Amino acid sequence: MTSGDRSTALTALARTGFSRLEEADAGLGELEQLTGAERADAMALAQRVADPDRALAALVQIARRDPAAIRAAAGDAGTWRALWDIVGASDGFAEFYVRHPDEIAHLAGAGLTVPDEQLMRVELLASVGDDEGFAADATDAAWVALRVRYRRLLARIAAYDLGQDDPASAIDVVSASLADLAGAALEASLSVARSRVAGTGPAAFPRAQVAATRFAIIAMGKTGARELNYVSDVDVIFVGGSADEEVVSEARAIDIGTRLAVQTMRGISGPEIEPPLWEVDPNLRPEGKQGALVRSLGAHQQYYDRWAKSWEFQALLKARAIAGDAALGAEYIAAVQPLVWHSAARENFVEGVQGMRERVTEHIPASEVNRQVKLGPGGIRDVEFTVQLLQLVHGLTDERIRQRGTLEALDALVAEGYIGRSEAEAFGRDYRLLRLIEHRLQLRGLRRTALLPEKEDDLRVLARATGLSDSAAGVQAAWESIKREVRDIHVRLFYRPLLSAVAALPEGERSLSTEQARDRLAAIGFRDPAGALRHIAALTSGLSRKSTIQRHLMPIMIRWFADGVDPDYGLLVFRRISERLGNTPWFLRMLRDSAGAAESLTRVLSGSRYIGELMEWIPESVAWLDDDALLRPRSGAALQEEARAIQTRWDDIDGAMRSVRALRRREMLRVAMAAVLEVVSLEELSDALSTITEVTIQATLRAVRREVVPPEDDALDFSVIAMGRFGGREIGFGSDADVMYVYRANGIDPHRASTLALKLVAGLREQSEDHRLPLDLDAELRPEGRSGPLARSLDAYAEYYRRWSLSWEAQALLRGRGVAGSVKLIADFLALADDVRYPANADPSGLREIRRIKARVENERLPQGADPARHLKLGPGSISDVEWLVQILQLQHARAVPAMRTTSTLGALQAAVEAGLIAPDAAEKLAASWHLASRLRSANTLLSGQTSDVLPADRARLDGIGRILEYPPHSATQVEEDYLGATRRARRVFEKLFYG
Repeated sequence: MTSGDRSTALTALARTGFSRLEEADAGLGELEQLTGAERADAMALAQRVADPDRALAALVQIARRDPAAIRAAAGDAGTWRALWDIVGASDGFAEFYVRHPDEIAHLAGAGLTVPDEQLMRVELLASVGDDEGFAADATDAAWVALRVRYRRLLARIAAYDLGQDDPASAIDVVSASLADLAGAALEASLSVARSRVAGTGPAAFPRAQVAATRFAIIAMGKTGARELNYVSDVDVIFVGGSADEEVVSEARAIDIGTRLAVQTMRGISGPEIEPPLWEVDPNLRPEGKQGALVRSLGAHQQYYDRWAKSWEFQALLKARAIAGDAALGAEYIAAVQPLVWHSAARENFVEGVQGMRERVTEHIPASEVNRQVKLGPGGIRDVEFTVQLLQLVHGLTDERIRQRGTLEALDALVAEGYIGRSEAEAFGRDYRLLRLIEHRLQLRGLRRTALLPEKEDDLRVLARATGLSDSAAGVQAAWESIKREVRDIHVRLFYRPLLSAVAALPEGERSLSTEQARDRLAAIGFRDPAGALRHIAALTSGLSRKSTIQRHLMPIMIRWFADGVDPDYGLLVFRRISERLGNTPWFLRMLRDSAGAAESLTRVLSGSRYIGELMEWIPESVAWLDDDALLRPRSGAALQEEARAIQTRWDDIDGAMRSVRALRRREMLRVAMAAVLEVVSLEELSDALSTITEVTIQATLRAVRREVVPPEDDALDFSVIAMGRFGGREIGFGSDADVMYVYRANGIDPHRASTLALKLVAGLREQSEDHRLPLDLDAELRPEGRSGPLARSLDAYAEYYRRWSLSWEAQALLRGRGVAGSVKLIADFLALADDVRYPANADPSGLREIRRIKARVENERLPQGADPARHLKLGPGSISDVEWLVQILQLQHARAVPAMRTTSTLGALQAAVEAGLIAPDAAEKLAASWHLASRLRSANTLLSGQTSDVLPADRARLDGIGRILEYPPHSATQVEEDYLGATRRARRVFEKLFYG
C-alpha cells in the first residue's frame, strides 16, 4: 500500500469515528484475518456505534479467544449489527462476551423487539431448573447460570434500545422490559432460595413447610413503576405468611420467609464467579433497616395504620407485586394502595412533601452538582417530584390520575386537565432524554451511575450513544438546555395554574378549580390556602402594568414563599408592600428584572416577622435587595452626619425625634435583612446594632438637652455610659441598652445640676420610646441598683465607689464605655472606673460574693416554669456563664495583663488565653457556646418579631431559627442538639474554673 493509499484509508477510518487510527487499521486487519469478517462491513457498522475504538478492540479480544463465535456472528447481518451496537456502547457487555463468547449466538434475531415478559420469566426459571417453585440445583452454580441467562436477555433489550433511530421515544418500552426482567430474576433467585432453605443441613426447614410458606416480593420505586434503569438498586418489600397453619405456623412461616429473602438477595447481588446483577434494597420496609426483613400482611397493615410516616405512604405509590406468591402480593397492594392517597389528608402531609423536596435536592458533592443527571437541579428527580406531588395533591379525590409510572401519570394529569398539554409534552420529552442519558451512562460499564463524564472523549462517546450530538460540546449544551427547561416547567406546571383559579374566568375555562388550587397551596405549606388565594387574586387581577408583571412573577414567587418558614405571612406582607408602593417604577422594574432581588424579598418576608413588620412601614427598603452593598451596615460617621443634620433641620423636639426614630428603624431593618440574607457576620451584626443605638442615644441627648438645659446652665456636663452587652458592643436584636448617667456641675448650683441631670434622664427615656421598635434604656446596673439615684455627679460616684462599692458593682464597671455627652467627662469617669474594675489585688471576699450572687441568679432569675437548659442567657453553659467567668478573670488579672482591659467578652477571653490564664481548648468551648447562644437570641427575635431568651421547644420555630442561622430546612433537632451540646461542654469548663 502506497503512502497515499494508506493516508486515504486512515482518513476513512477517521470519518467512520475512530480516534486511534493506527490501532483501528491494525485491528480491522486482525479481525478479518481471524474471522473472515469483511473490513467494509465492519467499518459500516463501526460508524453507527458509540465508541468504534472500544468496540473493535473488544471484538478482536473475543476473536482471539473464540474466532468461531465471531465468525458465526459476522455471518448473520442482524447478529453482527447487534453485537457491534452492544460492545460499542458497553464495556460491561464486552467483558461478558469475553467471559462467555458462546452467548453471542443468542443475539440472533435481537433488536427487532424487546423480549416478552412471560418469555423472560420462563427463560430464567429454566436456567435454574425450576419445578413448581423449587430449583433443581441449590448450589452456587444455579446462581451463576441465572446471572448468565439474565445478561443474555439484557443484551437483547440493549440490542433493541441501541438499534432505535429515536431511542428517547423507546424509553418507556425499554424501562418496562428492564423492570420485567428484574422481576423474572427475583423469581428465579427465589426458586433457588427455596431449594437451599429446604436443603439437608441442620438449619434447613422441611420442604413441605417451605412449600406452605406464602412469600411475595413487592417492587417499589422505579421497578414497581416499570421504569427501571440498566443498573439500579431494586427496592423491595417482603411479605410472608402461612398457606396452611396445620403444615407451618404463621410465626415459623415468617422465619422461613426471612431465610428466603436473605437467600434471594444473595443470589442476585452476592459475590460469585459471575458478577452481581444489581443491589436488592429492602430498606423501604416498615422501620427501615431496624425493622423486620419479612412481615405478615397483617403486621404490615398494623404498622401503616399506627406508626407510618407520610413519606412511607408516598413510597407505596409505585408498589407492585413482581415475584413469589401472586395472590399474597395482590392482597398486599389492595390493602396499602388506598393509604397512599389518604396520606394527603394527614396532618403532617406538608412536612412529608417538603421531605420529598429535600430528597430531590439532597446533598450532592459540590464538584458533582452540575453533572448529576438524576439528583441535580433540572435532573430526573425534579421531573418525578413534580409529577408525584401533583398526583398526591389531586389523587385523593381523583382516581383517574393514580398511575405508578411517571410518563403514564403525566398523560393522565393532562387528560384530566391538571396541567397543560404543551408543558406536559415538553416535560415528557425532557424526561425521556434525561433517562436516555442515564441509560447510556449505566450501559457503558454495566454499573450504577448518574454522573455526566468530565473527559472530552467520554462526553463525545455519550454524544454518539444518545444521538443528542456528535461532539462533547454539543452533548454538554443539550444537557444544560434540558436542565433549564425542566426547572422552568416545574414552576409552570405546579404554580402557574394557581393563577387561573383566581382569575375572572368562567369555571370551564379554568385549568384548576378553586378547591384544587387550595389543595396545591396546602400541599406546599400554606396553612391558610383560602387566604393565600385571596392575596394572589388581589396582586394579579386587573389590566394594569403592575398586575401584568405580578402575573408573570407570581408562580415562581409562590414557590419561593413555600420554601420559606411562614409562607402565609410572607405573601400577606408582600401584598401590603405591593399596595403601598403602587405603580412605583423602580419597584416594578426590580421585580421584573432582578430575580435575585425578588427571591431575597420572599426569603426575608417568609423567614422573619421582625423584618416584615418594619418593611411594611419602610417599603422603599425593598430597593436594597437589588444590591448587597446597600445591605451593608452604614458607618458610624455616616449615621452621625445624618443625625446632626436632623438637629439642624428641626427646631422642635417632636419633629427631630420622629426623624431620629425613623433613622433607627431604617438602619435596624437594613441590618436585619443583611443578617437573614447572610451578608453580615455575628460580629458585624453586634457592632452595627451597637453603633445604631449609640447614634440614636447621642441624637436624642442633643435634642433633649436643647429643650431642658437653658443657655445659662450650659456649663453642665452630662454623659451616658454604656454598660452590659451594650458596653461590650455585643447587643443583638431585642437587647436592652444598659446605661448609667453621670454629670458634673462645673460651677452650677449642685441642687440645680442634679435637677437638670434628672430632667435629661427623664427626657432621654421618654423621647427614646418607640412603640414600633422599642429601645429600653435600662439603668439597673447603676450603684445601688433600683434603689440608687438615676444620675450621680462624678464626685458622688467617686465617693460611693471609695466607701460603699460592692463587688458586683465593680464587676458591672468592666463593661463600662462612654457613648454620649461630654467627652472629657467620659474620660474622667472611665479613669475613675479603671481604679475600681482593675484593682491591684482582687478582694477574695468580693470574689466569693460574686460566686454566691451567680449561684443565686441561676436559682432565682430564671422565669417561672422555664427549662434552665433552654435559657439562652441564664442557662447552664450559656451567655452569663461565659461572661461571668471572663469578668472574674478580669477582676483578678486585668491590672497585670493590659490586654484584658477591654469591654469585649471574647477579646478579654482571647487575652486570657494569650496570658496563659486559661487553656485554648477550654476557651474555644466557652467562645463556641457564647457565640451560638448570641446568634440564637437574635435569630429568635428576627423570626417571631418578639424578644425571648428561651430556645423554643416548638419544632417549626426551631426550624425557622435554624434557617436564619444557615442550617438546612427541617434542622430543628440539629439546632437543639448543637446548642445543648455546646452549653454542656461550656458548663463543664465554667464549673471547673469559676467555682474551682
